[in-house]
Amino acid sequence: MIVALLFIAFLGMMFLGVPIAAALGLAGAATIALANAEVPWFGLLAVPQNFYAGLGKYPLLAIPMFVLVGSIFDRSGVALRLVNFAVAIVGRGPGMLPLVAIAVAMFLGGISGSGPATAAAVGGVMIAAMARAGYPAAFSASVVASAAATDILIPPSVAFIIYSVLVPGASVPALFSAGMIPGVLAGVALIIPAVWLARRHKMGGAEAELPRPPFWRSLREASWGLAAPVVILGGMRAGWFTPTEAAVVAVFYGLFVGMCVHRTMGVRDLFVVLREAGELSAVILIVVSLAGVFAFSLSTLGVIDPITRAIVESGLGERGVMALLIGLLLVAGMFLDGISIFLIFVPLLMPIMQHYQWDVVWFGVVLTLTVAIGQFTPPMAVNLMVSSKIAGVRIEQTTRWVLWFVFAMTLAMLLVVAFPQLALWLPAKLGY
Repeated sequence: MIVALLFIAFLGMMFLGVPIAAALGLAGAATIALANAEVPWFGLLAVPQNFYAGLGKYPLLAIPMFVLVGSIFDRSGVALRLVNFAVAIVGRGPGMLPLVAIAVAMFLGGISGSGPATAAAVGGVMIAAMARAGYPAAFSASVVASAAATDILIPPSVAFIIYSVLVPGASVPALFSAGMIPGVLAGVALIIPAVWLARRHKMGGAEAELPRPPFWRSLREASWGLAAPVVILGGMRAGWFTPTEAAVVAVFYGLFVGMCVHRTMGVRDLFVVLREAGELSAVILIVVSLAGVFAFSLSTLGVIDPITRAIVESGLGERGVMALLIGLLLVAGMFLDGISIFLIFVPLLMPIMQHYQWDVVWFGVVLTLTVAIGQFTPPMAVNLMVSSKIAGVRIEQTTRWVLWFVFAMTLAMLLVVAFPQLALWLPAKLGY
């Protein structure tokens, strides 16, 4: 009865519009109190303890830093320079601007690791450019939203940091390297329908008439942005700094580029950037901390073991269970943000992972790919909300286009499920 109340209370508050963090914390606290009905106030002492325990983890320090990096590179004009360089490489023509949008979003994933932040940075540049070239606004919003979803796969990734905190044995460097090939595979999977749809529906008719930026000047202007992932990932691989320290290095590198090289940022801009990053980081970390209360209530009520036994003994077999979990996570991704999915579902999925002896790094990549698909799957897709707002269209108008990209990335995810070495080969080569 109390177990049912936990989920009914959580889902009920979600449908009433209560913020996800508050719904997790209130549902967890209520069930902890009911489970200790004789001494409810004593039982509630676990709430502040687990609130703090959810935050008191060293790898989580990287999250506000990488969020800040995304805000800095958004304001420093790096995205625009990367777009000009990409256009200089691929040229003008039907389908080329969607290709550029996806490629630039993938590259920015190697800087910030935040899907909504990249959707804002790329959308601010590419949606207007695609509108001038004759692309429908709904199509442009779909392209940008799906492209930004690759960012939680391509390192550095906030999602991988959260997963490493929740799952013992999944190190951040191993997850970062494991996400590289699947992230590129997901990007290529998005490029194919983007270019095909543009040419089939004769979009971007004015694109060929737009000027092509000069290659060498574009390369020179984009060089500082191109060097950012090399500094971040190369420094980690060389052992100069940990992933958390890399996030701090990336912040100072971004400030140097924005204030000293491009000079698109001033001291006054620092307040705006710090405020934006602080607000977004606070939202993420509050969800993390209150999800700790929800997870504690799950373990206190003994929910995890019965659910695990029911799934394992369902007769579906290993492949059937994997298909069930993917379907469940895809549906959850339509309504919840990626971090909330990790925090709610990973404690439930860990015993299943251990039962079938799935590699924790590979499963983390599969889980993250599934969550990435949910970030641009209507009706509650966070990336699609950002890009639709920039494009000035309703989410419903993007459905006919975005479902093509959902299908394409789902195929990429199924390839990683079928061939685990797509995720595990690079970590093994790098010695993680």
